[in-house]
Amino acid sequence: MRAVLLSSCAMPFAPSRDIVLVHSSDLHMDHDYTARLHGGDGTAGLSSVLAAARAAAADVVVLAGDTFDCHRLPTDLLERAAAIISAAALPVVLLPGNHDPAVPDAVYHGGALSAVDNLHVLGVTHDEAVLFADIGLEIWGRAHRDYGDMIPFEWLRPRSTRWQIAMAHGHYVPLPDRTSRLRPSWLIGDNELAATGADYIALGHWNRPAKVGTVAAYYSGSPEYAGTVNVVQLCADGKVAVTRAPLEIAREPSAVDYT
Repeated sequence: MRAVLLSSCAMPFAPSRDIVLVHSSDLHMDHDYTARLHGGDGTAGLSSVLAAARAAAADVVVLAGDTFDCHRLPTDLLERAAAIISAAALPVVLLPGNHDPAVPDAVYHGGALSAVDNLHVLGVTHDEAVLFADIGLEIWGRAHRDYGDMIPFEWLRPRSTRWQIAMAHGHYVPLPDRTSRLRPSWLIGDNELAATGADYIALGHWNRPAKVGTVAAYYSGSPEYAGTVNVVQLCADGKVAVTRAPLEIAREPSAVDYT
């Protein structure tokens, strides 16, 4: 599968290098369903995403929620995940989602993951933002901190850097109806996306990749369903380019290719 161009930038005489991000979400690492797709290896999705990031010469990887399917996971799986992230040798910014919220007994506290220097967990190692001052980039997002409902962009973060990336894990609808409390939906609407003012909004919760809203807001889809990651190029001339790069990974049987 060739990369699919979603938007483009032209930079004939860019004064400095571009910044490259790789965006994925919904890896759902586990020792059960996801693992069975990969011969028992629940970390295969993580390996494929980070391999794609290295191939793209990414500066940062962003994982927009549900990286882990739950917090009741065996130690050996968590140790493998930690080793894979550490070996990637590039920053990984992880936003806890509704499956893996930043609760007191989360996998991010203690154990192998807490010792990985290049893993930045919003709501755990950082309250809501990670600053990469050397490249003028801030990545921020509101972590799920429990299993209840929340509004990912209930409040916004003032911009203080050349580039700003916002992350959120939830369900997009153009005009959210929050009057019903029958079940949590973690809704995200058009006005909230636009109000972030971010250069790119990395979304998670959907298995399929999609651009939503009127700004640069994208779902990456999950590795096994989408079969791709989003490659985000922050151009030196101020433009943003988004492509999808293919993953070397076993696909979910019901998956379709998205163009």
